[in-house]
Amino acid sequence: MADPSVDVRALSVHFGPVAAVDGVDLTAEAGQSAALLGRNGAGKSTTMRVLAGVVPPTSGFVQVAGWDVRSHPLRVKQAVGYCPDVGGLVPRATPWEHLQLAARLRRMRDWQPRARTMLERFGLDEVAHRVTAGFSHGMGRRLSVVLAAWHDPEVLLLDEPFDGVDPIGVEATLEVVSDARARGACVIVSTHLRELAVQACTTVSVLRGGARVATVPADEMLGEEGARAYRGLLD
Repeated sequence: MADPSVDVRALSVHFGPVAAVDGVDLTAEAGQSAALLGRNGAGKSTTMRVLAGVVPPTSGFVQVAGWDVRSHPLRVKQAVGYCPDVGGLVPRATPWEHLQLAARLRRMRDWQPRARTMLERFGLDEVAHRVTAGFSHGMGRRLSVVLAAWHDPEVLLLDEPFDGVDPIGVEATLEVVSDARARGACVIVSTHLRELAVQACTTVSVLRGGARVATVPADEMLGEEGARAYRGLLD
């Protein structure tokens, strides 16, 4: 049996005396989408930063796309597409310039047609040559998803991709998740929005206070019963 695309065991991340993550376990296979669901401060974004090779774990085992994040952070960065929860955009650069730079760094050829398609899908084609300094929060979120997904990474990490995003952006993001799974990629989505976690993912891991309290099939979080179950896990 092949190793999981994402394998996290007993992950802890401390910033001084503060434990931002304290004992998180997570496993996700190729072709699977998994959600990290929880309130603000639950440890979702810190966990995603570890998976992206941006923040080193304090302790625990973390492997992404077959690479240990502690000993091979560059290999991890090459294997993933990462949409951070905040930042990541150059204010004086346009969406097209962001994609051009990413293409050069990734050594992508003939990237222009795909860039146009992705920008159009996310409703950003009309602002492709405007600097991002004047973008709304939702527009920045949409561009961050485009940048994470457009090179077809082996592992796609989307941290709060739905935050402040309009229905067009939500639909486009859900399509990106579906397309990634269809080509065999592993997708991890962090969000505080239960309904969208269920739509985007096959499993949901609920985080509270930096720890994982449960992992359940996404359909167990559906509707009013799912809302009650979720509230119970957070109490």
